[in-house]
Amino acid sequence: MKKKNGRTHRKRRRKQSRTFSLSCVSLGHKDEYIFLKKWLKERGYEDTKLMPAEFPETGRGLMATKHLQAEDVIISLPEECLLTTDTVLNSYLRKYIVEWKPPVSPLIALCTFLIAEKFGQEKSLWKPYLDLLPETYTCPVCLEHETVELLPEPLRGKAREQRKLVQELFVSSQPFFFSLQPLFPTDVKSVFNYHAFQWAWCTINTRTVYMKHSQRACLSRDPDTYALAPFLDLLNHNPAVQVKAAFNEKTKCYEIVTLSGCKKYGEVFICYGPHDNQRLFLEYGFVARHNPHSTVHVGAATLLKYAFPEDKQRHRKLSILQEHKLLHDLTFGWDGPSWKLLTALKLLSLEANQFTSWKKVLLGDVISERNERKSLDLAMEICLSLIGETQHTLQKISLLKSDYAHLVSQLTLVEALHIEELRILQKTSEILQCSAPQQSDLL
Repeated sequence: MKKKNGRTHRKRRRKQSRTFSLSCVSLGHKDEYIFLKKWLKERGYEDTKLMPAEFPETGRGLMATKHLQAEDVIISLPEECLLTTDTVLNSYLRKYIVEWKPPVSPLIALCTFLIAEKFGQEKSLWKPYLDLLPETYTCPVCLEHETVELLPEPLRGKAREQRKLVQELFVSSQPFFFSLQPLFPTDVKSVFNYHAFQWAWCTINTRTVYMKHSQRACLSRDPDTYALAPFLDLLNHNPAVQVKAAFNEKTKCYEIVTLSGCKKYGEVFICYGPHDNQRLFLEYGFVARHNPHSTVHVGAATLLKYAFPEDKQRHRKLSILQEHKLLHDLTFGWDGPSWKLLTALKLLSLEANQFTSWKKVLLGDVISERNERKSLDLAMEICLSLIGETQHTLQKISLLKSDYAHLVSQLTLVEALHIEELRILQKTSEILQCSAPQQSDLL
């Protein structure tokens, strides 16, 4: 006879159910996820630890259906489920790729396959995966010009470079795309348009895992390290978690091992690496709140603006900073100014009778209390200036959001980046106030 569950058990189940429903919404019952799971099962993958769900802070992700402990393998995805250049070369595109000279790059081969499969999505063998890929992305290459111009430096410059890179790749790939005309019933220009290329490039750039492939003569010698991993790519990033991720040559599966564990009904995360928010925005199109790796960059132009223009040794100091690579990657972080920034400011703050000690500054020696004070005052001046600039940009974004409804989602993302940087600058200001020597210490 089946044992009946008691009242305590029912109360516990109801409590768990309420907790689950308040924190996230399961997506596992939706047709598209059912089809994906079935598709994966046919290729050798079946999972009982993870379930697709919608989370209030991160959006779509994967939820643990049971308690996960450190060293648990949370995903082991068979090679048959991975979309790589092997997939492309085993498809109808092989003939065109092999015959094309000069050789097609692995990246363009994958982009071509994605665009072609999306065009014929209803008949594609990869339809269950394609159905769940985003229709649009928020990487800088997909943003409107007005939005890009609101990005902080140096991200703004890198965003322009990214957009230029993708445009050049698209233009240079046109002859190869035209050669595929026999595969399509419509004009190939309408299939391989720039919007489709942007989508394919962003899909690869934001969703692939690292998997090294052997060199193929029919492909260029560009790195072939891409693998799209259905279901696995639903995992969201969290800078606080630790995982091990790699392709296991013995099992022929791409495996992720959690080193952090996860509670039942909690969201399971992976870490893309110790990236600051500008890097996350550039490569993946999102911002992580309270990211411990985030920094605010101090551009060379900003530094030069405060570099004592009346100082007769200014040019020599700047030459030294340039020579020792101390004019780039200068930052404020959650713990205040970086070592490189403080060192640059200490050197700029050297007085005429102290200049011969510049090598000691580079070695981290304290030259004088006065020099320490001047460099900290300079750091505070730059910090307060950046706070003012950031607040002004946030006000501008707020006005634009009310005037340009079609840009609200893009502007909200840029706004989140500036808000996070404002928090870092405000924290830095507090640190500098506490660390500045008292006037009595200088006497």
